Amino acid sequence: MSIHILWPHHREERDNSVELEAIGDGVNAVFDGGMRNVSDEQWATCDGIVGTQPPKDCMEKLEKCRIFVKTAVGYDDVDIEDWSARNIPVCNVPDYGTREVADHAIALMMTLTKSVAFHDESLRSDPIRNWRPALNPFGRRMSDCTFGVVGLGRIGTATARRARAFDMDVTFFDPYQPNGVELALGIRRSDTLEDLVGESDIISVHTPLNEETQDLLDAKVFAVAKRGCIVINTARGPIIDIDALYEAMKNGVVLAAGLDVLPEEPAKVDRPLIKAWLEDEDGMKHRLVLTPHSAFFTPESVRDIRAFAARTAARFLRDGRLENCVNLAQLKLT
Repeated sequence: MSIHILWPHHREERDNSVELEAIGDGVNAVFDGGMRNVSDEQWATCDGIVGTQPPKDCMEKLEKCRIFVKTAVGYDDVDIEDWSARNIPVCNVPDYGTREVADHAIALMMTLTKSVAFHDESLRSDPIRNWRPALNPFGRRMSDCTFGVVGLGRIGTATARRARAFDMDVTFFDPYQPNGVELALGIRRSDTLEDLVGESDIISVHTPLNEETQDLLDAKVFAVAKRGCIVINTARGPIIDIDALYEAMKNGVVLAAGLDVLPEEPAKVDRPLIKAWLEDEDGMKHRLVLTPHSAFFTPESVRDIRAFAARTAARFLRDGRLENCVNLAQLKLT
């Protein structure tokens, strides 16, 4: 049996020992150093693909492909309809980066609630006059705060557990979680998103991006949010309408925000929120903390995603074990 898994996005100089070790015996891995370096024959003869969504013209060359593994948790940029029409399973890697992203959400919260970035920048400009230990413009005692989790999946759950470690009152909104999950975690359930934002001092977003969650936090939601709340997003940028977030920050409903993700990446500098941050409009520079979609990254998480994606593809092709399939309901598998 000869099984070929294609990695069309890997750099040629990369050490691929992580993938090879995870694949195991009986599977041949092909690393091509870039999507456009893949030959027509390789597209036609590969049994599986690991990486990012191939272009449409490359998809048309597939003849034997039996699985596609997206090297990420999110798959909003994958053409699920096309893969399903070809009866090819699409899998993601939901078990990498969970702890890293949860840690990052808490780090953004703490950066704001302890005014870390504010003090660092102030001291850099004048370390004598700006030595102001009692000045904490976004200060919170964490145990007096309610932490609202929007989306209680793997990362949302990990973040909720971390918030509980700060003795915070934790509530979540996720209509797809079964009754009783709140009892297992020692947290509360909010029946609606409006209920959650209305009582939360910190709102942390952890939903996938899809048609239902696009602009989930919009002007209507911010209109009923608790005044002075802090918004954290480490999920996907388009889940928050950042123009509405900007208005909510201008009128004081949202005190501050920590964003690892944006609707356009890299940041679109003519967006009102980004422009205000760059120009420090109304102190916005200190009220907004941005990181470059980096929450997932540690050397350990990168190793995990490489190994877990390889293992997922190999297990299906060699052993018939299908894991983390996101289009299972649309397939006809024998």
